[in-house]
Amino acid sequence: MDQDTWKPSQSGRRKQDFGPKVNFKKMKVRLAGFSGLPALSQKLVQRMQREPILAGFHPVEQCNLDYHPERGSAIDPHLDDSWLWGERLVTVNILSDTTLTMSLEQGLPELGLREQVHVSVQLPRRSLVVLYGEARHRWKHAILRKDVHQRRVCSTYRELSAEFLPGGQQVEVGAQLLNVASSFQGVPV
Repeated sequence: MDQDTWKPSQSGRRKQDFGPKVNFKKMKVRLAGFSGLPALSQKLVQRMQREPILAGFHPVEQCNLDYHPERGSAIDPHLDDSWLWGERLVTVNILSDTTLTMSLEQGLPELGLREQVHVSVQLPRRSLVVLYGEARHRWKHAILRKDVHQRRVCSTYRELSAEFLPGGQQVEVGAQLLNVASSFQGVPV
């Protein structure tokens, strides 16, 4: 992974992106420059697909993130886009243990919790986490600065939303993305 170039990103992170160029505000996807997921991920993706929760999981984007405490690396609480990205977000936490913070701004009034709720999820080195359902669409996720104690590298894989799959309005674009991604000949864009 370190043989490829890391680009500076937000909040002290560095990244390598293997995916299409996307303008989420204009809802536009550009395939130019996208050459697929990297070769080193092919066996991992195949292994993931053998897990029942990831049956039918065909990622079209891989984003490698490099966090370091000396750079003040973090990622603020957020929900990933759901126009392009599908139901499951899969992250492999590679180098070091960390904590994923899940938060729900409106609380859980059905449980009598009216204030914001935070849940800390321990991610051991070499662990995999899948966000789907309410964890994907209702709960925000973050890696807080205080939880980055040493270099952390992770890979996040994203699949397509229904709009880009058979029956969706952009099925042709989706088919192209799936075809390119599955070549496993990618270089960072």
